[in-house]
Amino acid sequence: MRIAYFDAGAGVSGDMILGALVDAGLGLEGLKEALRPLGLSGYRISVEETKRAGLRAMRVIVTVDEGEEDEHGTGEPHGRRLPEILTLIERSALAPPIKERAILVFRRLGEAEARVHGRSITETHLHEVGAVDALVDVVGTVAGLAALGVDRVVFSPLRLGYGTVNTAHGLLPIPPPAVAELVKGVPVYAGDCEGEMVTPTGAALATTLAASFGPMPFMVLKAVGIGAGAAERSIPNVLRLFLGEDGEGNEVPEASGELAVLETNLDDMNPEFCGYLAGRLLAAGALDVWWTAVQMKKGRPGLVLHVLTRPEDTARLRSLIFTESTTLGLRESRVLRYALPRESLTVELAGETVRVKVGRWCGRPVQVAPEYEDARRVAENTGQALKEVYRAATALAWAKLTAAEIEPGR
Repeated sequence: MRIAYFDAGAGVSGDMILGALVDAGLGLEGLKEALRPLGLSGYRISVEETKRAGLRAMRVIVTVDEGEEDEHGTGEPHGRRLPEILTLIERSALAPPIKERAILVFRRLGEAEARVHGRSITETHLHEVGAVDALVDVVGTVAGLAALGVDRVVFSPLRLGYGTVNTAHGLLPIPPPAVAELVKGVPVYAGDCEGEMVTPTGAALATTLAASFGPMPFMVLKAVGIGAGAAERSIPNVLRLFLGEDGEGNEVPEASGELAVLETNLDDMNPEFCGYLAGRLLAAGALDVWWTAVQMKKGRPGLVLHVLTRPEDTARLRSLIFTESTTLGLRESRVLRYALPRESLTVELAGETVRVKVGRWCGRPVQVAPEYEDARRVAENTGQALKEVYRAATALAWAKLTAAEIEPGR
């Protein structure tokens, strides 16, 4: 599996992605070839090597021929409506998967613009993103990733910047309303560099194409590409692309997405409250709750409460921790969890059904675990030790997985 990891520490825009792709091995001719099936005329693409805060990077420049932006009848250089853009892509000679992804990107853009301006999606002008250069950015990115054989896209958290930006709608705060809509549900932060770091096109591409957001996944690095943004900033205004393989040809487990961990240290809480708090947290949506014994200040024995949860559930769980524990504060961090593809099978043991979870790696079963409640029920009904029930159920499951016959009486 080929992975593309984008380090968006200076934000992301369509031209930055194209620059990174060109630098990582696609090349200018490869980009032109990827765009040719779109059938779009009236523009020219050039590439220049430049520097941003002393760091070498590639910049892709799209030059639109005079009058081309206005040829579709809106009378505005940046005023194409979404249906026109989708029709242009749909009628092109692009491969179906590339058409589908490019259309998804523009639909996200159109929906975001429609929400922030209170219009229907068919009436919305994509002022900032509907021009020829945006079509080049979107289709070039999707087709370029395909040309490089990328199977999976991962982004770092997105740095949005702060301040204000001039747009076709006037002076707007950063992030602009459309960008704020597009990045809902993904990890973002402002950073300490003023200016617009994530453009609407960049936000739509990242949130549509990325399988997950977080740290760089495990891979054997094959190429690095650096795309330059247009502005000079106090930090290198570049987007870094890391292209790699997942290792020895092994399958990368599908990421469950970014999760949150809430933690707090406790040295003055009645231990009788711990089980109650853990139960309430799990009932409120926590994925897991556990405790760690620690030595705290002044020699006091204490506990650390750890809560694993989805980011959207953190507010509710924070409230529970503050109301049900004695803490005065807690910590919150983000983690990326990987989970093996899993399935469930059943085995018959002592006349009862026991469910068994099976985890696979590269298509092979590597983890087999009986369901506790089923195993407990069999142990109670038969008088067998729970560990013996586990052992028998596990053996039956492995036998089933390997299609081996179980000898009578075993």
